[in-house]
This record gives sequence, C-alpha cells and structure tokens, in this order.
Amino acid sequence: MPRGGGGGVGESEGCWTRGLLRSLCRAGRVNTQRRLNRAHSVAFLLRLSPRRSRCAVCFPTLQRHRMPFSGEKQCVGEDQPSDSDSSRFSESMASLSDYECSRQSFTSDSSSKSSSPASTSPPRVVTFDEVMAAARNLSNMTLAHEIAVNESFQLKQDALPENSLAGRVRHIVHQAFWDVLESELNAEPPEYEHAIKLFEEIREVLLSFLTPGGNRLRNQICEVLDTDLIRQQAEHSAVDIQGLANYVISTMGKLCAPVRDDDIRELKATCNIVDVLRQIFHVLDLMKMDMVNFTIRSLRPHLQRQLVDYERTKFQEILEETPSALDQTTEWIKESVHEELLSLSETALTPGAKNSSKPSLSPTLVLNNSYLKLLQWDYQKKELPETLMTDGARLQELTEKLNQLKMIACLSLITNNMVGAMTEGLPELAIRLKKISAVLLEGMNKETFNLKEVLNSIGVQTCVEVNKTLMERGLPALNAEVQANLVGQFSSIEEEDNPIWSLIEKRIQLFMKSLLCLPNPQKCMPAVPGGLTVVQQELEVLGTQYANIVNLNKQVYGPFYANILRKLLFSEEATGKAEASSSTN
Repeated sequence: MPRGGGGGVGESEGCWTRGLLRSLCRAGRVNTQRRLNRAHSVAFLLRLSPRRSRCAVCFPTLQRHRMPFSGEKQCVGEDQPSDSDSSRFSESMASLSDYECSRQSFTSDSSSKSSSPASTSPPRVVTFDEVMAAARNLSNMTLAHEIAVNESFQLKQDALPENSLAGRVRHIVHQAFWDVLESELNAEPPEYEHAIKLFEEIREVLLSFLTPGGNRLRNQICEVLDTDLIRQQAEHSAVDIQGLANYVISTMGKLCAPVRDDDIRELKATCNIVDVLRQIFHVLDLMKMDMVNFTIRSLRPHLQRQLVDYERTKFQEILEETPSALDQTTEWIKESVHEELLSLSETALTPGAKNSSKPSLSPTLVLNNSYLKLLQWDYQKKELPETLMTDGARLQELTEKLNQLKMIACLSLITNNMVGAMTEGLPELAIRLKKISAVLLEGMNKETFNLKEVLNSIGVQTCVEVNKTLMERGLPALNAEVQANLVGQFSSIEEEDNPIWSLIEKRIQLFMKSLLCLPNPQKCMPAVPGGLTVVQQELEVLGTQYANIVNLNKQVYGPFYANILRKLLFSEEATGKAEASSSTN
C-alpha cells in the first residue's frame, strides 16, 4: 500500500477514489490483449454495424465516474491466475436454483423481462450509438469480471521494443526535449519557463496521490510549488530549482510505496538538475501504476461481493441494446439439446429397453453437456457463446493444458501396457517419463508445433530411460522390435480416431462431468477414472478451476439460460408429440 495515503477504502471511499482515479486517468489506456481479449469479446456487438471504433474502458464499481484512459500505452500484467483464482466463489455458485430446479419452473410464465433472452418482435435496426453503448457495457463488465476473478490482475507499463521505429522516435523526441531544457537552464540569463511548467505538472501529480485527509501536506505542496511565486522569483533571478527538486524528491519519498525507496535514493544521489527532473517523471509514472494497482486490490473485495448482480445487470443492458446478443449462446445450447435427444432416441431403440413415453430432457444435463463442449472447443475458428466471452482466455488456457494432460496420459498408458510388467514397482521411472513428456509437449497447441515429430522423440527417449532402468536392475534391455513398436504407437496418437486418445478423452470427460454434478468440488473430489492416475494431481487442479468458472457463469447467466432452455425444450417436445400423433394416425 502506498504510504502517506491517509487510510484505505472506508467511509470516504467516494472522495478517496476520485483522487486515485486521476492517477488512473493519467496511467494510460488499458490494453487487455490476452487476459481480457476485448477485441473478441465485442465482436458480436460490432458485427451489427459497418463502422468500428474503440470503446472507453470504465471502472466498473464507480458507475458515476467515467474513466477514459489516454496517454502512454499500458498493458495488463501477464501473470497467470493462480490455481486458487475464483475458488472463493465455488460455494455460493454450486446450486442452480436461479434457473432450473424442476420442470415446473420452466413451464411457468412468471419470467421477468430481465431474463428474456430474445424478443419475438421483428428485427429492428440497431444504431451505431446503441452498438457503442452496448460495447461500453461489455467493456465495464469484462474489466470488473477480470479484476474480481483474477487475483493476479494488474497493470504494467508497456515499454516499446528497443529497436522499433516507435521506440526510436519516442527516444529522439524525449531526448530533444530534455536537451532544450538543459540549454535553457544553462543560458545566460537562464530561461525557467519550461522548468516551471514541469514543476506545475509535478505538483498536480503529487496532489493526485493524496486522500481527502491529507490537507496539511496538500497545503504545503501548493505553497512550495506555487508557480506564480516561482515565476516572480525567476524574474528576479532568485529561484532555487535544485531546492524545489529536493523538496519534490522528499515528498515523493513520503508518498511512494516501499518498493520505490531505491528509486528515491538514486534520485537523491543525482546531481544534474535535468537528469533529476527526468528521473522524477519516471518515478512518478511508476508511482501512478502502484496507485492504480493498489486501487484495484482495494476494490476487488467490493467487486467480488457484487459481481453476480453487476454482470447480470450489465448483460441485460447489452441485450436491450442488441437483441441478437444471445444468438451464439442459443446455438451452443441447441447443439446439446439435439445431441441429448439423439442419445435418448438411440437408447429407446436399444433391444431390451423399456417402452415408455417420449423421455424428457433434464435442463441441468443439457447445460452441463454444453459446458463440457468447451473443453473440446476450437478457439481459433469457432466463436464463443456471448455469455462466456469474459472467461474466454481462461477457458482456452485450461483447454490447452488439458490437451497436454491427455497426451501425457496416453503415453503413460501405452508405456504401461507394453513394458509395465518389467518396470513394475518403479514410481520414479513413471515420474521421470512424465517430466520428459511434459517438457517436450510444451506449446503443443501452437500451429507450428510438429506433434508427430515430438511424439517420435518422446518414444525414443522413453526407450532410453526404460533400458537404463532395466540395466540397473540387471535385466535385459528392450529388443529392437519392442522399441520400434513403442515409438510407432506413440507416433500414432496424433492420428484421427486413435483408440487410446478416444479412451482417455472419454474418461476425462466423465471426470469433468462428475465435477459439475457435485455441489462443492473443492471439498469432495470425484474418483479419477483408470488410466489417469499419472496426471491425477494436475487434473484435479484444472477440474477445480473449470468448475469454478462454470459455477460462476451459471449463477450470473442462469436466468438467460433458463429462458433459452424453456423455448428449446418445449419446441422439441411439441415436435415430438406432433410426430407421435401423426404416426398414430
């Protein structure tokens, strides 16, 4: 926490935050390229209009304050969410009481406007202003979701590449400015106008760090850095630029976070006044980022308590502006409905099955199967459902890690089947082979990754490790035929419809499906199916993250899903009854 702030978020939260927001406004535009993936998240909005424009990102909880970021480019910190991200929500999100519970809840007509996924009226023309209003709502919702869910979310200064054109231009312009300032201060008589403007800007930045309770320090800063008085002193050659700089450095030392103490000491040791001013602005920029991230951490608990209602309200506003904002979500759920109906029909036609009336679908089962589809989603080619765009990056990262675990489980299963009898009772060998596979499979989801070649290399390395272990135990090494067979089976995993891959995939799907059916996966983890023991620990971690994402999504968008399911399930049942009556006639 920055020092000298005069307290945290409390009774004076509104006034205190307004002071901090000035730092946020100067900190620069939030570029949420990877974590927020905002370009993809507004795609379904912008496709409604031929024009495209950037959207302002507003601080979510402070609805009265618009926060247009401008100035120096910023980026979201690339720190990955920890395994415990979103875990605090798991208990409150386990139930589906908001949207399913029973068949009766879907037959009632008591749904409110806020949970209506689509309108039955004819399509209307959506204006550009309405599209941009919806985009702003989505930006707010996305930022609020990221801050609340991702404990590692923070802003960092984005330095331009050293040899880039933009980097060189900026360096030349900045250097020219400081060279001109140095020539003015060294002139006879010295010219202080530019230096005075710099101190005026420094004063405003320092004041923005203060909380409402810091009146004494505020008055002192305004008195010492009074630009009118400094100009009068300059006219009479009585201004002490070095003294003013020393006061600024001392004040910065009182306001900065402890992590900036070394920077303050370096400032005090610098003698050249131009270098001092230059470094003062550099450290002030760092202090701005510290204050922004401190504000984010302070607001996170408030966001977490209000996230469900906030996201649901914002999405309803988006839906009112763009009625087609649930098209992808409807198609996503419709696919699961059709698959479940097909599965039930095949079951009914199975010899020995009991004759009964047309089976009804469980809304929970349909929705859970829809979520399971996300684990096999092609994130490069398919557009995510609108209700999941705020978690798109997390789901994609989780799917990529899960694919790597599938591959490791396949390799382990093949190895155990072929040489397990000879290496039985050697857990250290299995661990060593797992580490080798994990290292070589790193980045396997990239388009440039040659999976077949890597699998072949893993097979060769596995043979080496197994032979080494066998020789240590005084047993003969694997013959050439067994080694070639092992390498060949490894290489065949990447082929379509490989039986080993299909088996492992089905078992992982079964494990994830069991997780979604549990009220609290963190306290009661389902048994891991056979063949997945080698990746059990990693699979449970990923499963917990996946369940947390799904449970939060269910609680936020449950009313919207309920209406979609009501329409889809009843339309399917009506179709089934019509078919049954026609066949009877």
